[in-house]
Amino acid sequence: MTTDNNNKHIVAVIGAGPAGLYAARFMASSGVQVVLLNRDIKPGGLAEYGIYHDKYKMKEGLRNQFRQILGMPEINYFGNVTVGLDTGLSLEELQSLGFDALLVTVGAQGTKWLGLPGEDLTGVYHAKDIVYHYNDLPPYSTMDFHIGRRVAIIGVGNVMMDIAHWTIRDLKVEQVTAVARRGPAEVKFTKKEMQNVAANLNIEALDVEIDRVTERMHEVGQDPQTAKELILAGREKALEPVSDTIFNFQFLTSPSQMIGDDQGKLIALEVEDTKLVLKDGDTKARGLGTKRILDIDTVIFCIGDRVDENFGLPIKWNEFVKNPQPLYPVDGISYEAYDPESEKPIEGIFVAGWSREASSGLVGIARKDGENGARAVLEFLKSSPASEINTNLEKLENKLNNLEQPIVTYDAIQNLEAIERAEAAERGVEYYKMKTNHEMLSALDLI
Repeated sequence: MTTDNNNKHIVAVIGAGPAGLYAARFMASSGVQVVLLNRDIKPGGLAEYGIYHDKYKMKEGLRNQFRQILGMPEINYFGNVTVGLDTGLSLEELQSLGFDALLVTVGAQGTKWLGLPGEDLTGVYHAKDIVYHYNDLPPYSTMDFHIGRRVAIIGVGNVMMDIAHWTIRDLKVEQVTAVARRGPAEVKFTKKEMQNVAANLNIEALDVEIDRVTERMHEVGQDPQTAKELILAGREKALEPVSDTIFNFQFLTSPSQMIGDDQGKLIALEVEDTKLVLKDGDTKARGLGTKRILDIDTVIFCIGDRVDENFGLPIKWNEFVKNPQPLYPVDGISYEAYDPESEKPIEGIFVAGWSREASSGLVGIARKDGENGARAVLEFLKSSPASEINTNLEKLENKLNNLEQPIVTYDAIQNLEAIERAEAAERGVEYYKMKTNHEMLSALDLI
């Protein structure tokens, strides 16, 4: 794990999703030695485990880019390494190993909830856990998610559409209802994502629903017909249906509680009607106090994510706190971790990607933010002396060897990919992915 050039800066990037990978490449191309630490065995983050599972061409295109990055001699990859409080490797310990800076790109590993009654019932889930499940990310890959016949999905963005896609085309449930606290003019999904499920959309029910909320839309200057046309834009190139699932919307409707039976299973969803109010040029949803019961046996929340409270950085509003007066801003944005109690930046620690702004954008946005985070780090390094790279790498190697779990290098990742490709060919499928860490580590003879 030694390098030929022992007199340059060394940075640890924590998290090997798109933000971390592109940040690592940017710094490596600028002459920095980069250590890439990843919680998962495989690199890729949400590019591997968040994109819909059958988008093989898109995923393989990204994997090819990531292979080129991880093949750079300035980058050392270590998978199956969890950084955080009580994990055996904290941020403070990493700094003590001699890294000149740390760039945190671990994404938003936590889930955001509304704190409603019944969120702990069987049949109530968060979209992130479901997405990880059908994308075979351990340990979610082997978890049991009880999906019933009548599914309510809370939210109207592209994540909702992914969950609708899965429940309609893969599970072929009886009914899927997208529940939105705002109106039909404010849906966030794209026409392309709607194409996957548009053939299952109940047009008559959509007309009735828009009529139901028309008066409330007019109150804030929204045009119901324009909104309807936006929703239906995906029908022209809709995929042929593969199920009889009925897909509906409930607009200006906010969940108020999940109702369960005496065995702790969800049997209904209580919702509250909302109206739109204008505030600072934007619309906000406000409850009307009138409530209804929807006949639902599964609720999946698509309401965004939050960073991990156990990672070791201060948190506010579901995100790590950033320096409000950055010393190294990029395009006016702060990438510097900040301690609000001492009112000082946490020197040498930076955040990027969803660690900087949770649930913001897809791969392209993550790439740009990762590279901008790398720019901030490079500015910081200009005032920092170079390190003895090989000494610091040896310290890290000793620390990793003392951890309880096997460490996965990029050479091992290449071997794992070859094993999975061979398995896919033998099974006659386009792609094969091992479902558990134990299976992957066993295949690599690491346990």
